[in-house]
Amino acid sequence: MGENSSAQEERIRAAEVVAAMCLATDLGMGFPFEHGLHATLITMRLADLLGVDSQTASQTYYVSLLMYSGCTTDAHVSTKIFKSGLTANVTPVQFGSPTEAIPKLMRAVTSPDSPPLRRVYEIASGMPKAARYRKPHFRAICEVATMFTERLGLPQLGHVFALLTDRWDGKGVLGRAQGDDIPLPLRIVHVARDAAFQRLIGGDEHAAKVIRERAGHAFDPEISNRFADAAFEILSAADVPESAWDATLDLEPRPWLSLEGGQIDGALAAMGDFADLPSPSLSGHSSGVAQLASAAAEVSGFDPADVTKIRRAGHLHDLGRAAVHPGIWEKTGALSADEWEQVRLHPYHTARLLDRSRFLESLARIACSHHERLDGTGYHRGETTMTLSPYSRILAAADAFHAMTEPRAHRPALSRESAAEVLNEEAREGRLDAQMVAAVLEASGMPPQPVERPAGLTERESEVIGLLARGLQTKQVARALDISIKTADRHIQNAYRKTGVSTRAAATLFAMEHGLVQWGELPISR
Repeated sequence: MGENSSAQEERIRAAEVVAAMCLATDLGMGFPFEHGLHATLITMRLADLLGVDSQTASQTYYVSLLMYSGCTTDAHVSTKIFKSGLTANVTPVQFGSPTEAIPKLMRAVTSPDSPPLRRVYEIASGMPKAARYRKPHFRAICEVATMFTERLGLPQLGHVFALLTDRWDGKGVLGRAQGDDIPLPLRIVHVARDAAFQRLIGGDEHAAKVIRERAGHAFDPEISNRFADAAFEILSAADVPESAWDATLDLEPRPWLSLEGGQIDGALAAMGDFADLPSPSLSGHSSGVAQLASAAAEVSGFDPADVTKIRRAGHLHDLGRAAVHPGIWEKTGALSADEWEQVRLHPYHTARLLDRSRFLESLARIACSHHERLDGTGYHRGETTMTLSPYSRILAAADAFHAMTEPRAHRPALSRESAAEVLNEEAREGRLDAQMVAAVLEASGMPPQPVERPAGLTERESEVIGLLARGLQTKQVARALDISIKTADRHIQNAYRKTGVSTRAAATLFAMEHGLVQWGELPISR
């Protein structure tokens, strides 16, 4: 971009977007809010103590912020295996010894309130599932984190995240690297992020003890012992008053990395896909809403800058869903009062994730108003006609229409005609803006534009990837496309090879990124 005023408006610090993504991963992992920022303050103090060069420091900074960006992958599967939440089965299992990991896994696969005999059954059935789950899940973590890193404008870190789950002693689940073959930034982050996690569990002394015990095993012994020797000084870096946001951004090594123009949109789309990834029924929702809302804005005559603002808010509108337990999105029955409260507050969490960044704050009010209604019956603020902007109104209509045409665990997808009837009724009842509803329906009826298929995929391979993103298994893909199981598997393997992935989660992310997820009723029974 040229050095002019408009270019300046379209250039933002990558750290703002990455740090917001870090906040979202905190919510998705069940960590305290800003845990990832506090951990990054610890990481950078350790890097400073080690005297690393500026390039290593820069890589260490971003790897720390994005450490868990792939860990909510397959959340809909993990919640069926692990009863005690995501954080119970990641860090301790990855870095601990078998004698430490097995008891933790046994606790993780059992419900705290189960009677003794039930717990025995849960352990007997859950442990084999956990064992089968680990390797493909860890592969998916690495692939998804690598893809997110590239889409967030940090392609130079892809090789680091490919080794995310490896250990110094070579006993990582994937066994891709060991010792000095693990990049130095990752070795530093492993120690610092685990120390931050252990500090949550048992305080500073506990963290220092665990890191020293893991020296030469999970972690680089030199880095581990340097940390343990100065643990209290290093951990105190996280003791900042109130929010750690400004302190974290201040620590970004120079020269600061920036996002410009299309890179900004690509990064925001990645954040939306992060929100959609935990449940197959949500795949492609955020990008679909963003496209529909921006198309409707064009129909309504919004100027190009406002169309861009609406599209970007559309990508981000459901980011707060990370705070909702993923099992809720997969529930087929009615929600409990507690579950409904989690759902009702996800727009509030969207605002929390966006309002710390100067750039993202400008999109937060639009993004978090998508469930508001003109008559005050929406959520989470209960806003009305007097306070809802045209941007918020058109996004609300687009979100409602797009969601109705997507399948959910508790209901099938509505046809476009049925969804249009519901949307028009909402307008007649004064809940949605009639003008914006008309624009959304007009935009949704536009003929699809020809799209060049990415990665050299054939039309059939594109269809297959789209069906995988919706959670279908190979047999179901075969039935949906009226082909043999063997042929379906061949298309899947060809698509994996062309797109450079090996897991369903990464294929889903690829499908969402490239608009391959198609919604509507499937010609098979799920």
